Amino acid sequence: MTEVAAQLGVSRQTVSGWKSRYAAEGPAGLADRSRRPGSCPHQASAEVEAAVCELRRKHPRWGPRRLAFVLERPGPSRRCRRGCA
Repeated sequence: MTEVAAQLGVSRQTVSGWKSRYAAEGPAGLADRSRRPGSCPHQASAEVEAAVCELRRKHPRWGPRRLAFVLERPGPSRRCRRGCA
């Protein structure tokens, strides 16, 4: 296994992993796999993402602190006369 790893320019552990995947799944186990995680628990919901994108289009100069401040407010203030959020 060490010789094969050296010929391929990879570690012994990589060759061992390939061997295990081939034994378990056959040739399909050697196909490239995505490195993307299965989930992201801290990812924002689609609604929040859409709201952030909309605010960024309307106010391109606003930074993350201002966007978070505006999004955390429950709604327009009653004292606001101009209809601002």
